[in-house]
Parts: sequence; C-alpha cells; structure tokens
Amino acid sequence: MTTSPARTAVVPVAEIFELRRSVLRPGLPAETAVFAEDAAPGTFHIAAYDERGAVRACVSFFPEALPGDAGDAAYRFRGMASDPAVRGLGYGVAVLRAGLDQATARGAGLAWCNGRTSARGFYEHQGFTVTGEEFVVESVGPHYLFTIKLPG
Repeated sequence: MTTSPARTAVVPVAEIFELRRSVLRPGLPAETAVFAEDAAPGTFHIAAYDERGAVRACVSFFPEALPGDAGDAAYRFRGMASDPAVRGLGYGVAVLRAGLDQATARGAGLAWCNGRTSARGFYEHQGFTVTGEEFVVESVGPHYLFTIKLPG
C-alpha cells in the first residue's frame, strides 16, 4: 500500500472529533458530527499527525455489511476528513491506508463508504470502485457508494 510521511495511530474518537466536525459539518451544531457507530463494538478511529503532533486527517471504521452483499466480511468507514491547509500532502491517504490495513487485520475482505461526489477522483485513485448511481445525502450533498476488495 502507499506510504506516507504522516504518522498514523488508532485513537479515541475525542482525538479526531474537532477536525471531523470542522471539515464535514462546518457551521452546524457539534452533535451533527457524532455518529451512532462511534462507540459501537469493533469501531476504530484513525488520526494522521503532522511533525508537530497536530491531527491533520481522520477517519472512523466499523463493521457493517455492504447493503445487498452477504459475501465478504466488511468494514464501512465514514467521517473521513483532512485539514484543508494540508490537502494533497498525503494525510488523507495515510489515514485511509492505515484504516484499510487495520480492517484487513480484523478479518475484513471488503471496505466501503458513502463518499462525496467531489471525492470520487481521490477514491478511484486509491483503488475504489463506484457502485451504483449518485445519490443525495440530505443536508450534506451528492454521494456515491465506493467499494474496495481487501487483500487476504
């Protein structure tokens, strides 16, 4: 998988929450950035840090089957965010790859997300496939379902 200079770690949700909220729910109440899955069994959160130790990207993964697929054990991810000041520097790739590696280590054969249409190029560059048609998440905007097979 792709290497990055960013240091990543599995962290408590509190460590990534402010970045998630500020990037994905700007101007909205903090509770809109709380996910029901945050404390569910099997959920893990990944942070990527800059050289000063500031969180620059984050993502949360949790076990959830791909809708309509009874095959592979799957992890869904959501809440992926990177600080706009460091976009394009590898922090988003770092958290995604660390999360996919962790999901693989936990037995997943597939990972998926409902990703923003604007992120399509990013996900496809990382090996994801668009599944289905574009749809709109109310108050968030247009999305696609992205999937990737995991090794092993």
